[in-house]
Amino acid sequence: MTTNGDGSPSAEDFVAERGDALLRLAWLLTGERSAAEDLAQEALARVLPRWDSIGPGRHEAYLRRAIRSTWVDGLRRRAARVRLDVVPDLPDVAQPGDSGAQVDDRLALRAALAALTVRQRTVLVLRYFEDLSEAETARLMGCSVSTVKSTTHDALARLRAEERVTR
Repeated sequence: MTTNGDGSPSAEDFVAERGDALLRLAWLLTGERSAAEDLAQEALARVLPRWDSIGPGRHEAYLRRAIRSTWVDGLRRRAARVRLDVVPDLPDVAQPGDSGAQVDDRLALRAALAALTVRQRTVLVLRYFEDLSEAETARLMGCSVSTVKSTTHDALARLRAEERVTR
């Protein structure tokens, strides 16, 4: 991996090595591949001008926060506009080698995450899919650890309630 003078990776090398993990975070937040790609690209565009000033070992955390912030900013912008969805969301298409159960699981996960508030969804994605600690999640979201704990509790309770209704 090519490094800058301070030992940090070049942006190109970093994206080549860690881009899939960042794209996965974006997909979990958006629920759609094309939207996730757009989100990751927009966050990267925000970070690139400051790449060399980010301390060594902090690039991934910085980009994760940029992805989250960019996503929340986009939600706020869209909420400010009234929009009409003429075509409903189409279900995911099975990829080669996927079984029907895997597709069903992905659709169920997407629907469950979509039923949560922005904060609840973000906390669950960071805690359980990105495997961050409560402290790391709190730092990334700019809130307290107790807020992460209570939001996690509320989100899981909401998911359990949704599961009982759908059975």
